[in-house]
Amino acid sequence: MFLFSNDLDRTRRTWKPNVQDKRLFSYVLDRHIRIKVTTHALRCIDKAGGIDEYLLKTPYQKMDTEIGVLWKSKIEKLYEELGKKEIVFFSPEDEVKFEQGFKDLRLAEREARKEVRKIMYAGMNKHKLIEVESKDGDEGAAKIEGEISLDSSKRLVPVSYVLAPDRLKVGDYISN
Repeated sequence: MFLFSNDLDRTRRTWKPNVQDKRLFSYVLDRHIRIKVTTHALRCIDKAGGIDEYLLKTPYQKMDTEIGVLWKSKIEKLYEELGKKEIVFFSPEDEVKFEQGFKDLRLAEREARKEVRKIMYAGMNKHKLIEVESKDGDEGAAKIEGEISLDSSKRLVPVSYVLAPDRLKVGDYISN
């Protein structure tokens, strides 16, 4: 009697790396770099302090791809050039002044955008009620009224903000 085991019929499990397409910012190159990187490498990059520091700390022997070696050599060259430049630090008071200036600039831009939006969208989908005299006694003067009057000699007509109420005359038909 022969006994067969199901263990021999099993398929072997394989693991694939979790590769992601990422766009990482390089401060030395001052631009984004698009690379395919594993999640483990992303954790290592975060731990090192960014893609620049990660590439500088990783030895050439551990670099598996030619692209990694290329980026590493570019960053090393630019890092060396940056080391030769003179760096000026600002006092904390000057930094506070710069920061306040940028905040004021952002607030001014935001207010300017609000004003432009108000002007652009003032006439869209909004209507005012204009009271038009239906008697022949007046010259057809139109008044903008905020309240609805119950006088039978006057009628309320919806008019877009874009229309000029001073050009309306009695008996004119208004269409939106």
